Amino acid sequence: MTCYLPEEYPLQEHSYNLIGIGMEIHRNLGKGFLEIVYKDAFEYELRSKGIEYEREKEFTVAYKNIILPHKFYSDFVIDDRVILEVKSKSGIIDEHYAQVLNYLAVSKLQLGLILNFHNSSLQYKRVVLTK
Repeated sequence: MTCYLPEEYPLQEHSYNLIGIGMEIHRNLGKGFLEIVYKDAFEYELRSKGIEYEREKEFTVAYKNIILPHKFYSDFVIDDRVILEVKSKSGIIDEHYAQVLNYLAVSKLQLGLILNFHNSSLQYKRVVLTK
């Protein structure tokens, strides 16, 4: 298992850029909208900046020698490198971390971001899957 200092983690520049986009969206829209509104704004920003992404990316879960019928859908996968989950809740809770950790595990990606637009300023958390 790898341990990262707070100032050291994979894909830092991607993380900073995506958090900056989230701050721009929050500055323009403010708090209180449904998650779908922030997702739409995020998609607009990614597209306008020429950043590659997939929205509602589907992931399957392998169990023993089968693929389970339930699938996961992450809000965004950015540049095939970062999982981005958009929230508009009263806080970032353990369930959100678990969700992103599961997405990282099935996608084999290393960095996840949770952006929460519910409060008066943007809340964000980085989730790093260590190997």
